[in-house]
Amino acid sequence: MPKKIREIKAMLKEAGFIVRSGKGSHNNWKHPRLPQVITVARKDGADAPRYLERKVSQALQQLKELPDDAD
Repeated sequence: MPKKIREIKAMLKEAGFIVRSGKGSHNNWKHPRLPQVITVARKDGADAPRYLERKVSQALQQLKELPDDAD
């Protein structure tokens, strides 16, 4: 069962990502320690597409692999 967009947003927020508005339902999430930006579209109650779930999982894994003293 796919995650909801609200769950994806909660995961990103908990991991320390900062949200910036985009056009319409798009939001851009950026973490200060990662180079990429994750764009989350759709309404909070909608199912998250698989590519977005994979992208978020990869970003969270990258955060875990970073050394604690690197900024």
